[in-house]
Amino acid sequence: MAAPGAPVTVTVTYSNEKHNIQVASQQEDGEPTLQDMALLIEQVTGVPVPFQKLIYKGKSLKELEQPLSALGVKNGCKVMLIGKRNSPEEEAELKKLKDLEKSVEQIANKLEEVNKELTGIQKGFLAKDLQAEALKQLDKRIKGTAEQFMKILEQIDAINLPENFSDCKLKKKGLVKRVQVFLAQCDTIEGNIGQEMDKLQSKNLALAE
Repeated sequence: MAAPGAPVTVTVTYSNEKHNIQVASQQEDGEPTLQDMALLIEQVTGVPVPFQKLIYKGKSLKELEQPLSALGVKNGCKVMLIGKRNSPEEEAELKKLKDLEKSVEQIANKLEEVNKELTGIQKGFLAKDLQAEALKQLDKRIKGTAEQFMKILEQIDAINLPENFSDCKLKKKGLVKRVQVFLAQCDTIEGNIGQEMDKLQSKNLALAE
């Protein structure tokens, strides 16, 4: 049994995260209360106290001023947290970014297809007389793909986030980086297509002479 006023160690589960926290009382010689625990949970999970729903043994813990011992919460107990980390406004911005992320994945698949087809041509899997037309089509497709990525970058750029939307800011930054990587790949592939076209032209000129 913990002595009155001694910190209580609790395991908090939140979605697939687990946090071991030590709840101490804010008052000298006082017992740790549910309020003390909720504030600590806000620090470790990012879920603000008003949005927290704390469940212990299937019951919802509500009386913030109650000492943990009165609620039956003692050392080694498990408490489940349900709640949203972000404000509804931030959730809305996150959703926009997630939708853009899906679009980026779809465009990246097109990029992959062009690259595969180009590799096939480079390895000589396509009849010589079909190569020029195929390369022309690939060139058109890779330019279109790059254009789509540029549009996505513009859309990401247009999302203005308040300072405190840290989740969104991280996601936005990560997404911009990914799109830039894909754009660099588009450039490389476009360059390779150009090289293949030049090779074909010089071969055709040599044959024509």
